[in-house]
Amino acid sequence: MKERFADRVTVPDVVGLPFHVARDVACDAGVSLANPDPDGPPIGVLAWPGLFYITSQCPAAGTIVYRWDSVAVEVVAHGNAESNAWLKRPDAPPADSAHATTPQPEQCVDLTETEPPLE
Repeated sequence: MKERFADRVTVPDVVGLPFHVARDVACDAGVSLANPDPDGPPIGVLAWPGLFYITSQCPAAGTIVYRWDSVAVEVVAHGNAESNAWLKRPDAPPADSAHATTPQPEQCVDLTETEPPLE
């Protein structure tokens, strides 16, 4: 293989980041994110529309690669990621009427009067 003339950069750690943030971090570091399946669609298609998180990357963070080499990442849609946090759901939806108030004017001005008010 011929030697490449591109400079070398360090692969950033993008695991756990939202895709749109990870894409910017990778670009700033000089690498691009890619679908691990070379025959599949571009990673941008897999992570749109919606909120997606990076669950794995190859090569690992800290690896030295040529500038603009690809970093293969796996993505998962928000809400489908595994979590050990308890999901607390309310028993009933919030009642908007409990928060709604009708504005009461402090003073009314009658603009239909034709004569000036007497003082």
